[in-house]
Order: sequence, then structure tokens, then C-alpha cells
Amino acid sequence: MLIDDLRGVFLFEGLSDEQLGDLIAAGDEVRFGSGDVLFREGEAADFWWVLLAGRVELLRRTRWEETVAGVMDRPGVWAGGFQAWSDQAGYLATARGASSGVMLRVPAKALGELARAWFPFGVHLIEGFFRTVRTMEALSRQQESLAALGTLAAGLTHEINNPASAAVRATAALQDTCDVLLSSLVRLARQSLSAEQFIAIDTLRREHGTGTASVSPLEVADREEALADWLTGHGVTAAWEIAPALAAAGADVAWCERAGQILTGGTLEPGLEWVASALSMAVLLSEAKEATERVSGLVAAMKSYAQLDRASLQFTDVTDGIDSTLVMLRSKLGDGVTVIRDYGTGVPRIEADPAELNQVWTNIIDNAIDAMDGNGTLRISTRADPGHVVIEIADTGPGMPAEVQARAFEAFYTTKDVGKGTGLGLDIARRIIVERHHGQITIDSRPGRTILRVHLPLRHDAHR
Repeated sequence: MLIDDLRGVFLFEGLSDEQLGDLIAAGDEVRFGSGDVLFREGEAADFWWVLLAGRVELLRRTRWEETVAGVMDRPGVWAGGFQAWSDQAGYLATARGASSGVMLRVPAKALGELARAWFPFGVHLIEGFFRTVRTMEALSRQQESLAALGTLAAGLTHEINNPASAAVRATAALQDTCDVLLSSLVRLARQSLSAEQFIAIDTLRREHGTGTASVSPLEVADREEALADWLTGHGVTAAWEIAPALAAAGADVAWCERAGQILTGGTLEPGLEWVASALSMAVLLSEAKEATERVSGLVAAMKSYAQLDRASLQFTDVTDGIDSTLVMLRSKLGDGVTVIRDYGTGVPRIEADPAELNQVWTNIIDNAIDAMDGNGTLRISTRADPGHVVIEIADTGPGMPAEVQARAFEAFYTTKDVGKGTGLGLDIARRIIVERHHGQITIDSRPGRTILRVHLPLRHDAHR
């Protein structure tokens, strides 16, 4: 390698020929081909790598697979060498050749010695900045991630608690209803109810299906009172236990008259008790089924949100992730926020990492809810543009001041108090959209309306 090979690289501007010579002498030239691994994530960053020609992909391991986190494709772009500033530093990604090329590889120890000799004051600043930023960022991300996890877990627990409690109540009531149903059958058997009578009363029961009637509560109350009077007048001692179930199912006095013609010889009360228990059991089973399906749906939404057991890069419908995110944030939406889904027809699936996009939707929607202070309209729309899908998330909050809008995508910038928010700033949302998915994210804000607009390409590699 010659000094002239480094002279045109922007990274080495300002270095003398002697300094470039020292750098070449300390390092070596590494030629690579497509698929060659230069260094691996997590290993000690004991070399400094500078790209001179070619293209290198930087891979990060997420869950159980590696995904492309960045690309080195401009001469002078560098990676690694962190042990020049910290003995415990490791590579942040795995470097794999995406084409043939050349890298300058310099031992981190030699890099540190050269830098200290050439720029002693600068090295002190780099070391202090390196340690401070790593410590503060790790602590901040950990605390905010835990807070975000707690918020989402609390919301999911709240959502699951209601249907779970309903299922518990329904199953508990089912036990009592089953006991009554079985005891009424025993009483009917003792009264020698014939098979023809049982078939006839069961036919009457089936007229009311699952035991639910589409009438107003006032009509049900009036019907219940009329049925109770009829039952009491016919010597039924458990009238106020039987009447509610019959009224809720839609039975009336005329139906009871028909039942009375079938249930003779002391079988009226146990027969109607059996009918009422059977109708109540159908209602309770329906409630338990609905509640357990609701729990199952929440678990499915959580799985979709977290993208468990799925490849990170896949063809996905963005509305699936948005809907699962809304489920996760339902407790925060409350009754004050009206959600309008304006999903366009014919919007194609895109190649993306759904878990990362769900983080973006979570952050944007959470910000919108906070901006509206829990009251307003959240409108989410999607549409197809040539080669892209456009997602707009709009709120009716007060809007962003100009100074906030100007800094919204800055790292570590926030207007929220400590402990609030999801821990995912718009800076990271921008990185996910722009750097990881080669899309765009913009803000359009004025008093009474703020829109976060996201453009995502249909193919992940469309802009590589």
C-alpha cells in the first residue's frame, strides 16, 4: 500500500506524508470478497478497519438471526478500533463483504499510540466522550426500556383482566346452573315425566335458541314481572329464580301457557326449572366463549406486536402492525380518544422488519395520545404511492411549536417528563425508517393538527 492510496480518502485529510507512512507501517492491507467475514459482533474490537474500496454490510444479531444494520460503501468509512479508547470495548456488528474490496486494518493499540502522539489533547477528549456516552446511553436506554415495558405490560394486563374475570364469573355460575339442571331432571324423573312430554317441552325450549333476546332492558323487566306473577299463580315456589331466565330468553305468558299444557301432574315447576337452567347455561357458555376468545385475541395481538417466532425481514401488511399496536395501547387510548382507521384499498405488502415498525407506530401513537391529553381524534391512514406505501398518523392536539418541530428528530431530545413515554425517541424512529428501511419520516404540524408521515419502499433493498 502506498501513501498515494490514502491521500484521496477524506478521513486522512490533514495528515502529513510522514503520518500516513506511520499509519501504513502500523497496519496492513486486507483484501476481501463477497461473503467474507472481516470481524464479528461482540468480539474484542482490537482492530480499526477503514474501507478503501468495495462494499461491506454490518450485521446485527436480533433474536435468532442476523439482519443488516448498516452498510460501509464510501472510502474512508471506518469501524471498530474501540479498544484504542477502552479495554473492554467490542465490535458492535459483524462485517461481511458485499462485494470485493480492500480495507486498511490497523491494530487498536497502534491506533491509540499514533493518535496520542499526533493529537494528545484530542485523544483525552475522545476517551472521555467515549466512556461517558456509552455509560449514559446504556443506563438511559435500560431505564426507559424498563419503563416502556412496564407501561405496555400494565396495559395488556388491564385488557386481559376484563375478559378473564368475565370467564371466571361465567364458569363459576355454570357450576350452580348445572347443579340446578341436574336436580330438576331428577325431580322430573320422580314425577314420571314421559318421553313424549320431555320431547315436547324441549321443543318449546328450542324456540328461544341460545337464550338471548334482542329487546330493551325495560321490556325484559316488564316481561319478567308478568312471568313471575303467572308462575306464582300456578304454584311455582321458585318463580323469582325461573322468571329472569325465561324473560331474558324471550318467553312470555303465552309460552308458559303452552308449557303448562305439557307439564302436568306436578312436573310444571321442575320442568320450567330445567328449561330456565338450560337457557341460562347457553348464555353462560356464550359469555365464557366470548371472553376466552377475547383473551386469545389479545395474546395473538401481543404475539403479532412482538413478532415472536418470525423472521425479522418479511413481507408484511403495515395495517396488521398498526392494529396490534392499537391493542397494546388501548388502555391508554381510553374513552376520550376516537380512533379513525382510514386504510386505503389496494395497499400492497412491503418487505420490512415488522417488529421494528411496531416500535415506530408505538412511539408515534403514544406521542399523539399525550399531545391530545387523552381527548381528541387519532386518524391513521394508509395509501399506495408508486414504489412506496405512505402511512399518516394524525392527532388533533395543540400542534408542535416551531422550536420543538425543528429538534424532534435529535438524539436524546424529549419534551416529556422522566418516566413518561415509550423510551423510543423520534430519533430512533427516524433511524428505523430512514437507515434500516430506506424510507422517509416527516412532520407536518399546526395548531389543532399534527401529522407524522412515513414513506416506506415496497422492497427493502430498493434504495441500496
